[in-house]
Amino acid sequence: MNFLNKMERKFGRYAIHNLSTYIIGAYVIGYFLYFLAPGVLYNYLSLEPYYILRGQIWRLITWVLIPPESPGIFTIIMLMLYYSLGNSLEQTWGAFRYNAYIFSGIISTIIGAFILYAVMGGNIVFGQALFSTYYINMSIFLAFAVCYPNMELLLYFIIPIKVKWFGILYGAFIVLSFLQTNWAGRVAIIASMFNFILFFLMTRNYNKVSPKEIRRKQNFKRQTSQSGRSGITKHKCAICGRTELDGDDLEFRFCSKCDGNYEYCQDHLFTHKHIKK
Repeated sequence: MNFLNKMERKFGRYAIHNLSTYIIGAYVIGYFLYFLAPGVLYNYLSLEPYYILRGQIWRLITWVLIPPESPGIFTIIMLMLYYSLGNSLEQTWGAFRYNAYIFSGIISTIIGAFILYAVMGGNIVFGQALFSTYYINMSIFLAFAVCYPNMELLLYFIIPIKVKWFGILYGAFIVLSFLQTNWAGRVAIIASMFNFILFFLMTRNYNKVSPKEIRRKQNFKRQTSQSGRSGITKHKCAICGRTELDGDDLEFRFCSKCDGNYEYCQDHLFTHKHIKK
């Protein structure tokens, strides 16, 4: 997380805002190609290291145009859902972190494809878009389920079910797919889900970017910007004299056992000597 924080401070201004719009737009282009020239998608745009190493370098990018599902009403509904979930994650984490989440899944998928190609001895074509954005999209839903486990979605637009149960169902489906497929498919699943593994299973301090903490920091910055313009601080510790301008991780509380309105920071709230008149 410290590394990600440093990267955000340094490169955050280059983040792509509304990234989910571009993702859906890429799928729309893919669906047009599907109807106009069905053979183009898999024969010339898929992620195939065999052809990439022979000069077709555009495949490093064009494979993200291949939609995760065949066209249909259910697909349209799912894409609208992923668009909504992706926007919510971007608002929660910020554009840079959401970009990092999506692009780490894309990059790890490309790396996984080349590793599998090398392990299998080269000179092999995977075919049928073995490496796709299917599981990357599923990682968006899993990320949303971790951030908002108690939010409800309407199953069949009627039955309200908490997102965490959908997340568990998705996780079970991924595990089942992993067990039933061959080793090539397992490498594809691990590579595509690497962003979820990296951001959630290997990050022990994720609460810093949880929705509740994000809102707290946003409120804090808004309050400090207002107080900074007026030159007046809202909080001040009666012991050390620190104010909210001394750090965005400081919290202040009034002590109910002191006689008078005495406010303390989190370091002195429980350690100070109570003031009695």
